[in-house]
Amino acid sequence: MHCPFCGANDTKVIDSRLVAEGDQVRRRRECLAPGCGERFTTFETAELVLPRLIKSDGSRQPFDEEKLRAGMQRALEKRPVSVERLEAALAHIKHKLRATGEREVKSLVVGELVMGELQKLDEVAYIRFASVYRRFQDLNEFREEIDRLAREPVKE
Repeated sequence: MHCPFCGANDTKVIDSRLVAEGDQVRRRRECLAPGCGERFTTFETAELVLPRLIKSDGSRQPFDEEKLRAGMQRALEKRPVSVERLEAALAHIKHKLRATGEREVKSLVVGELVMGELQKLDEVAYIRFASVYRRFQDLNEFREEIDRLAREPVKE
């Protein structure tokens, strides 16, 4: 780490502490350059990058958490699901995307993750989202999905 006062490369860590509920490390450092000896604080956090999305037309775009949140909120509109449960579902989706270790994932993967989370949160919201996502064409496709939902237990 460079000293912000004299620019020297030689600094040492005097003290390290976890801050921000363990998501960040605060380090007190001291410059070892002769004549400087200044002390300063640095903060270290993990850089967690979400993969880029490959759309069905082959185009690529960055992951957009707000777009994901808006889509889920639209499906959950006027449903008895708390903001906390929605945020937990969003965090779970992002965690699964990071856990793939891939730099790019197909948008279909995100759609399936959303449907899995919505199915756990609220069946009506799940059907709303699935009807748009899977492009249901008629009442029979709705009925088939509702029947499948009634037969299958919800996966936790």
